Amino acid sequence: MKTAVIYARYSSERQTEQSIEGQVRVCEEYAQKNNILILNTYIDRAMTGTNDNRPDFQRMLKDSGRHEWNYVLVYKLDRFSRNKYETAIHKKTLRDNGVKVLSAMENIPDTPEGIILESLLEGMNQYYSAELSQKVKRGMRETRRKGNYQGGGLLFGYKVVDHKIVIDEERAEQVRYMYQQYANGVYVKDIIKTLTEKGVLYKGRPFASNTVYDILRNSKYSGVYIHGEEVIDNMYPIIIPTEIYNKVREIVNKNKFGKRSTRTVYLLRHKVFCGDCGRPVSADTGTARNGEVIHYYKCIGRKKDHNGCTLPPINKEDLEKLVLDTTIEELSKPQILNYAVQYLMKLQESQLSENTNLKLLTKQKAAIDRALIIL
Repeated sequence: MKTAVIYARYSSERQTEQSIEGQVRVCEEYAQKNNILILNTYIDRAMTGTNDNRPDFQRMLKDSGRHEWNYVLVYKLDRFSRNKYETAIHKKTLRDNGVKVLSAMENIPDTPEGIILESLLEGMNQYYSAELSQKVKRGMRETRRKGNYQGGGLLFGYKVVDHKIVIDEERAEQVRYMYQQYANGVYVKDIIKTLTEKGVLYKGRPFASNTVYDILRNSKYSGVYIHGEEVIDNMYPIIIPTEIYNKVREIVNKNKFGKRSTRTVYLLRHKVFCGDCGRPVSADTGTARNGEVIHYYKCIGRKKDHNGCTLPPINKEDLEKLVLDTTIEELSKPQILNYAVQYLMKLQESQLSENTNLKLLTKQKAAIDRALIIL
């Protein structure tokens, strides 16, 4: 009896489980009419078909290598993919594993004419996806130009009324407080402390430093929304006057305390624990009064929780040199060297054995293929 698996997918969060149920039902009816036994079902929810970054899709491709079924049954070919290039690649993978893709709703004959029809359907699927994307982008652009709310996350200090973003005065007052305090030289941690004491929280929890810094950098609070090359000034009402915003932004950019250096490699990141409190030791960067950038390691317990940890910050170069020197000294011991050599020899022997077995299996497969051709 012919065997198959079902692959089902929907691409939008607005679609529901009913979409999957409908696809599976139609596929099962097709299989019953054509005497095909369904062995498994692979489902991707809220996953676009314009690329193959889909967990169950990838699992289905991998499982096809077991040669346990003959077909992948889909509701329509656009459920398999909306990208002609990737469709060709993945169909080739399945075909090499003896598997063919079948569409339950599109009657594609197994003839030369069927090849043309299938190619046409795949081209239309990609065209539809590209056209839809273009329409969505155009619609979003028009929405921005009209100053209407586009959906998605909303900044702290704003709310939506009749599709328009308006100021949430209660929260906006907290935003103004952050800007005023920071402009006067108050540290972010002290701003957070004061807000927490007043009962002002962010999503039910005290503000995180990064959240406050994001607020202090966001040009939308000054009424300017930058999207790519577009500058929209009629969407977000002004909470912070331009003069104050520019002053605060200049201070933020000048300080940049606590910002991770992407150019500096910390060899011991995520590998060191505090000997005093047992918490992880993280990489950190500071700036001296003379402008010199200092790299060091600091205990998270001392840095964030202030839990009484007594471990002082340790200079990056000093700690890394100590660890490297100690590692080299330990690895230079005769017993360690002997163990490493024995382990590497066993690993090499194992790899040689696997390669030999692989060559033997390849020869056996080639012999079988030749025999099948003769038969």
